[in-house]
Amino acid sequence: MTTLTIDLPDELAKAAQDAGLLDRDSIAAMLRENLRRQGVDELFQAMDRMGTVDTPPVMSPEEITEELRRMRAESRSQNAR
Repeated sequence: MTTLTIDLPDELAKAAQDAGLLDRDSIAAMLRENLRRQGVDELFQAMDRMGTVDTPPVMSPEEITEELRRMRAESRSQNAR
């Protein structure tokens, strides 16, 4: 268990205390919610970044077959050396 000491303006500390927000469970719940929200925000930021990346065109089955044939032939010629 970790103990934290924080400095708050008196008015904010009183309002938070009156609202029951300064007990261990309330603070833990607020921290968990903010961490969850931060994770969601980071996920959406990553999705936005992914949306800006140009994706290569999808290869047709024939193109895939040809690429595999070419790679196998290249591998055989390298192994034959």
